[in-house]
Amino acid sequence: MSEQIKRLVGQLEQVLLGKPEHIKLAVTCILARGHLLIEDLPGMGKTSLSQAMAQSLGFSYQRIQFTSDLLPADILGVTIFDKHQGQFAFHPGPIFRQMVLADEINRASPKTQSALLEAMAEHQITVDGSTYPLPTPFFVIATQNPIEQSGTFPLPESQLDRFLMRISIGYPSMDAEMAMLKGEGLTGYRDTLPQCLSPAELLKLQEQVDKISVSDALLKYLLSLVETSRQQNEGYGLSPRASKALLQAAKAWALIQGRSYLIPEDVQAVFTPVAQHRMRSSSQAQGEAICSRILTEVNPIQ
Repeated sequence: MSEQIKRLVGQLEQVLLGKPEHIKLAVTCILARGHLLIEDLPGMGKTSLSQAMAQSLGFSYQRIQFTSDLLPADILGVTIFDKHQGQFAFHPGPIFRQMVLADEINRASPKTQSALLEAMAEHQITVDGSTYPLPTPFFVIATQNPIEQSGTFPLPESQLDRFLMRISIGYPSMDAEMAMLKGEGLTGYRDTLPQCLSPAELLKLQEQVDKISVSDALLKYLLSLVETSRQQNEGYGLSPRASKALLQAAKAWALIQGRSYLIPEDVQAVFTPVAQHRMRSSSQAQGEAICSRILTEVNPIQ
């Protein structure tokens, strides 16, 4: 692990106590140029993680609270006639930040949810026929409540596919929660976290991810996992776009581990977070069970 990544991970571990693997997955996601979906109960540290990441990376940051009355224009911005200039002027919305927290995204209507589709896929938005580029880097963290809770609108498959990973933070261990109650770590940081990486340094790390070498045997193993998902999940397995996402996430995980090449353990480490939300299942637990079964059945030695 490079010193830059080590500092970043170490600082985030002082904010979200007792969750080192989840923090590494979140860092993996941004190194792979993806977006992150966190599904969990309220109060688990989802917002704290996003705020800490933004501060640690020196990103401009905006939290958007998704509610049932939120409109697409509240996210993207609006075009308003300026009577002094005698012409229409675009007023950017909160989406124009390097890191955007879409908090409780499944509390908003499907129409509002879909306002993020172009932004997440193309890093641009279109309003009234005009296209506006978003900042670089651009990273979305969305949180959602479990679908069985009242007042939620499940994300459609096309929206879920825009997220590189879906994770669940879960309850902390008793030791971690004891440390939090004692005020240990950086749990009361607010706006005091030092910057560990600049946006320019992050872009260079993302370029290093692209240079991670991958053997044909490793690619064959990855594709075997994908093919098994298509056979085991009633014809609703991973798409070619998911294959590319899995490869990019595995390469980012390898970089975090300090390697310039891919091994099967890298693919295995990110397979469930990348794959579970892309397969037909009524809950996160079912998606995780399907991924576990696939990893067990496919031999990494081809």
